[in-house]
Amino acid sequence: MSEQTPQPENIEPVNIEPEAPALSGQPRPARKTGMTGALSHISITQMTMAVLAVIFLWQWQAGHRAIGDMQQQLAKKIAEMDGSSKANLILLTQSQDQVRELSAKVAMLETRYAEAQNQRAALEALYADMSVSRDESALAEVEQMLLIAAQQLQLSANVKVAMIAMQSADALLQRMNRPAFNGLRKTISQDIDKLRALPSVDIAGVNYQLDNLMASVDKLPLAYQQRAAPQAAAQTATSKDETIWQRLLREVGQEMMQLVRIENTGKAEIPLLPPDQEFFLRENLKLRLMSARLALMSHDEESFRQELKTAQLWTARYFDGKSNEGMRMLSGLKKLASSSIRIELPDISPSLQAVRNYRLTREIEPKASFEARPNDPRPRMSR
Repeated sequence: MSEQTPQPENIEPVNIEPEAPALSGQPRPARKTGMTGALSHISITQMTMAVLAVIFLWQWQAGHRAIGDMQQQLAKKIAEMDGSSKANLILLTQSQDQVRELSAKVAMLETRYAEAQNQRAALEALYADMSVSRDESALAEVEQMLLIAAQQLQLSANVKVAMIAMQSADALLQRMNRPAFNGLRKTISQDIDKLRALPSVDIAGVNYQLDNLMASVDKLPLAYQQRAAPQAAAQTATSKDETIWQRLLREVGQEMMQLVRIENTGKAEIPLLPPDQEFFLRENLKLRLMSARLALMSHDEESFRQELKTAQLWTARYFDGKSNEGMRMLSGLKKLASSSIRIELPDISPSLQAVRNYRLTREIEPKASFEARPNDPRPRMSR
């Protein structure tokens, strides 16, 4: 900021009039000297310069303060830019480290990929060597699947698993796309249709109900416990409202009544079981239900119903059939006993015999009569 030098004001000339002659008889006024006028003009000039100096100082301080603020802001921005540059440098270093790690991983993956390619080539060569007898291997797999289906039907009467095995065998023959296997596929399809025609039995649903019944065995109340509980509760409720004399008379009356007891011999007694026998009773009832499950899996309807009937008798004899748990147990056993689980299983031996005959024919057939595989000029080798 350039400093402006204040210019002195123009001093007007002082016109000094000549003094008039003093009148006689009047006092002469005091005469003003030139010193007083000069002092008054000097004071105004100094005041003007002082005001200008104050204004100049104020503007100088304001400018200096603004420059200081600008310098602080500039320093702050420089510091922020410096911190951002350091952070960017750190990120750049980290990115470079990650790039190096990724490069190492890519190199390792490329090495593994090359190894996998070599292994694949070796496996393809091995498969090419084994594909000479591909048809024979496929027929062996089909025979194994049909054996599994026959075993599932004979041992556990599992129609679903048997059908899946036979369908897998038919799908394998279909993928081979050989006209020579059409007769074999027709025989397998006929046996699959026999399995599809069987009535549906909800084995899983019946098994689930048996699981629920076995889980509720531990909750069944015993017959003698359920009948003794109301009597004890009634006595407890009566004793709360009695006086001492009434309680004494009631106890004496009970003692007198126990001296003479009348029993109905035609009515079966409720068996009293000690705690250990109660535990074995519940476990034996569970074993009966587990035996019913085994009969269900083998489709043995006679054994299934016999086990459920025994469970019904035990529940009605030893447990309280009037309780909610007892009624649900008896109702569930009765419902399961009326279910039909017997299935007349078909004979799928024709499919198994057809596969065996076909394999035997190919083994004893002359070498020249073997069909060549598609896209393979070499004749088929016999085992």
